[in-house]
Amino acid sequence: MKSTNFKKTFTYSRRSFIGAAASSAFAFTCVPSRVFGANSRLQVAGIGVGGKGKGDFDGLAMHGDVVAACDVDARRLDVSVRKHPNAAKFSDFREMISQMGDKIDVMNVSTADHSHAPAAMMGMRWGIHVYVQKPLTHTVWEARQLATIAREENICTQMGNQGTASDGLREGAEYIRSGGLGKVKEIHAWTNRPVWPQAPSIIERPAETMAIPDYLDWNSFIGPAPMRPYHSSYTPFKWRGWWDYGTGALGDMACHTTNLAFMGCELTQPTSVESVNTGPINEETFPSWASVNLHFPKTQKRGPIKFHWYEGKVGNNGKDNKGVKNLPPMDLFHGETPKNSGLLIVGSDGIMYSPNDYGADWKVYKGGKWHAKDNVDKAEQTLPRNGRGDNGMKEELVKAIREGKPEIAMSNFNYGGNLTEAILLGNIAMRAGGKFTWDAKNMKTNRKDTDKLVSKVYRAGWEVDPA
Repeated sequence: MKSTNFKKTFTYSRRSFIGAAASSAFAFTCVPSRVFGANSRLQVAGIGVGGKGKGDFDGLAMHGDVVAACDVDARRLDVSVRKHPNAAKFSDFREMISQMGDKIDVMNVSTADHSHAPAAMMGMRWGIHVYVQKPLTHTVWEARQLATIAREENICTQMGNQGTASDGLREGAEYIRSGGLGKVKEIHAWTNRPVWPQAPSIIERPAETMAIPDYLDWNSFIGPAPMRPYHSSYTPFKWRGWWDYGTGALGDMACHTTNLAFMGCELTQPTSVESVNTGPINEETFPSWASVNLHFPKTQKRGPIKFHWYEGKVGNNGKDNKGVKNLPPMDLFHGETPKNSGLLIVGSDGIMYSPNDYGADWKVYKGGKWHAKDNVDKAEQTLPRNGRGDNGMKEELVKAIREGKPEIAMSNFNYGGNLTEAILLGNIAMRAGGKFTWDAKNMKTNRKDTDKLVSKVYRAGWEVDPA
């Protein structure tokens, strides 16, 4: 249903929408490139402008004029556009892009994970530059498609893992690349997530039915997923724990927590992935704990690396939320007390420990003791400095747009897509169990059941066209 609280809504028939969508896939890639000077006003739009999306939307709005905003929740939409009275309002992003795509220069996509790729792909087909919250996509295949179209069409992009803008993370990456840890052999990352409902407390769909609130466009929230009856167990925020809408703790947090390792070690794609200790699997929600290993092969710049991910509490049965926190081997901490989330990068000459999700702070264990990052020999600066956090990510994207250089945005889809692809392979391992090999070039595994999980079936009208 479409909420009556939306001040500006637009009717759009299924026949006309499909025609426009087809056109956007083929004709609108020919929209002439727009050139922006230092003082040009960008035309800004947002898809998903409540919650975290409001910060993304507001951050982009600082650099231009808001012409449109979209959210499935009319209450959140109304709050987010108070400062932008001339913005057209929508609950269905397809309508917004089809009707206003030629008026939009840049937009954020901060919806539930399952709608990231459909919205971003449609926008890029119109030549719109995009900021997409992490994880970039819901599936491995989608991440590859978004990265490909961004390269082919020279679209400026940024994935919202805001630690990328931290000077500390960039200094840490330079330290690793310069050989400060020697040869990196292992990466260990862990999180305190999940902090939302999922297994073991929820393992099946709610049996009772609920009326759809008048402020919610339920059809647009469901988007590309199979339709199901509305229930408050799904939205807002609680969608993260459901297979159909979220990517669980690994998808939600690894794009943050492992960012320093991906940048510093210049990780590409693993050749094998394995679920080594994962809680009971059900068809609806992510497990209550999981441990996943990825093997990254040797490259010209480094040797092979073993990557280990830990989440949840092992043995958590949902009755008392008890269990053993899933952590790396304690001997790697050398006396440090593990924080709720963090990263260990183990090299032949030392260990780097980042005690937060963003890689902004870190220390190095060498010579039998820990050294703060400001007390180690700094590497030569090879990466630009930003230091502006979340807003810095938007500033880099705008700079990239103005200069026509997508690489200025450091978490562009070449980087963010590669990171997301690798991380989401871990979710495939959780769901299918066991071990599989990964042929990144052909996007194939050595198992039929895991091959099926690389992509998904889309609800009619919400498909992601391949790049």
